[in-house]
Amino acid sequence: MHMPLPAPRPPTIPGPQADTRKPKLQFPRGACDCHAHVFGPQSRYPFLPHAGYIAPDAAYADFVRMLTTIGCERAVLVQPSVYGTDNSAMLDALRSGVFAFRGIAVIDENVTDRELRDMHEAGVRGVRINLAASTPGLTLAQAPRLAGRLKDLGWHLQFFIDFKKYPDIEEQLSKLPIDIVIDHFGRVNAKDGIDAPPFQALLRLLRRENVWAKIMGVYFVSERAPEFADVTALARAVVAAAPERTVWATDWPHPMGLHQMPNDGDLADMLAAWIPDAAQREKVLVANPARRYDFQVRRVTPA
Repeated sequence: MHMPLPAPRPPTIPGPQADTRKPKLQFPRGACDCHAHVFGPQSRYPFLPHAGYIAPDAAYADFVRMLTTIGCERAVLVQPSVYGTDNSAMLDALRSGVFAFRGIAVIDENVTDRELRDMHEAGVRGVRINLAASTPGLTLAQAPRLAGRLKDLGWHLQFFIDFKKYPDIEEQLSKLPIDIVIDHFGRVNAKDGIDAPPFQALLRLLRRENVWAKIMGVYFVSERAPEFADVTALARAVVAAAPERTVWATDWPHPMGLHQMPNDGDLADMLAAWIPDAAQREKVLVANPARRYDFQVRRVTPA
């Protein structure tokens, strides 16, 4: 007999802006949104009992409509903390075949080789370690023990870290024998500028050949909505440090957007200031994600 699912809980955070503005900036073919989440319905994908937030439904069909509007042809779904190690919602989206998706899972150290292979076949290409929330999943201490198994699959480790709270994080991450990706600008404060010690630690890591960055999550590092102009200097510094290992993302449906909920069309247009050079933008939007997430590279011919 199946146990009944818990009653749906009301959302504690807002959903994304439904009316996505078409950006002025035209994205190149093969552009990729490298970090987003899907949520619900709770009747099928219940949240953890002690989830840090309850998101309104955000189905992959809604995500695809947003991607089509801004001009992305590929996307990476990332397992959110509120589902723990139950990757079902993300994996079902990957297996739907409705879009060119890849995935980043959350696992624990007891994951079997068969489970890893099944996720790989579905499109998973990495594992996220969340040091910003107390949720199930791998810890930093456990990461080295799984690094070899993940590396054999061509996977990487993605980290959600507040660099301000981990003064020794540069030393710890530099020891990992696997490619790593750091999202959300390491949650530094944009108002502190690029010379702030946490951001300088991030830049030093990004100059290592196995370290990548996602330029995304403006509301984590800035309070200057809606333009978030102070993030421009951070983005430019990240790209300069790792031009071949930087990717971009919306973070749709913006579970931490809260009172600074952006329009995804505006986020797309920020790239004109973040990466003024069109050839470098093409790397960040197309070539770099294709290598990192195992998409077929498309050659873009200038008009």
